[in-house]
Amino acid sequence: MAVAKVARPGAPVEAGALFVAATPIGNLDDVSTRLKTVLGRVSCVAAEDTRRTGTLLRSLGIRVPLVSLHAHNERSRIPELLARLRAGEDLVLASDAGTPGISDPGMRLVGEARHAGIRVTPLPGPCAAVAALSVAGFPADRFHFEGFLPSRQAARRARLKQLEAVPETLVFYEAVHRLTAALEDMQEVLGSERMAFLARELTKVHESAYGDTLAELCAAAAAGAIVARGEFTLVVAGRVPQEQDERTLDAVLRPLLEELPTRQAARLAASITGCPRRLAYGRALAVRASPGPDS
Repeated sequence: MAVAKVARPGAPVEAGALFVAATPIGNLDDVSTRLKTVLGRVSCVAAEDTRRTGTLLRSLGIRVPLVSLHAHNERSRIPELLARLRAGEDLVLASDAGTPGISDPGMRLVGEARHAGIRVTPLPGPCAAVAALSVAGFPADRFHFEGFLPSRQAARRARLKQLEAVPETLVFYEAVHRLTAALEDMQEVLGSERMAFLARELTKVHESAYGDTLAELCAAAAAGAIVARGEFTLVVAGRVPQEQDERTLDAVLRPLLEELPTRQAARLAASITGCPRRLAYGRALAVRASPGPDS
């Protein structure tokens, strides 16, 4: 049902609202009740891919007109959509999956709508970056979202070099055909012992996850042990200064060493803290040899 406002004679038409809708990244049961309600009453959905969004709408039993809004036509489509909003229509902005504007089209339309004084409101929901962070086990109170790295190796390595010293957890998206190359470059630039977590096909039937050092993830990808299909989100531990590494490791290692062998305690401590495994093992040996608080 269209929701164009009907103004009193001589009164200005009240502008509509642009709803920025997060849609499922896999499991359709993640659709919120609010999203279904709004989709059922707006005039139109501006979709990155009308076929994919159409599939979602049909699964919900909702019929609403669709217009395409993707990276190649966003600029030319904006005047039409702004005109409809100014005329009083409510519209939904949706990308293929997840939240529009997060490595997806939509940022330009949102900016233009806000500049025009049109109300823009979020319909929050799924985001692959946040979903992966929530299960990676790395610090997430602060994180650096990088999205997709450059496709060419030289540019990719240059960007990774800029990220090498970032202390916050890093979050990347990567295409399946570049995964092995990206992991190789990360291992080379960020360090082979840097801990990482790779999530594949989040919330989908074949969801899988791999957590280890960049070196071991790289070897697994090269050997075909990581299924080369679907969508990937990669979470990489941030760089921690050596002194802070050692203080954090010691605090984690002491209780672990009371219950576990040295190598097992070191491996678990490295996973918990995101520190290099070699550093964790070295500190475990030191703590084992001199378990006092000043070791």
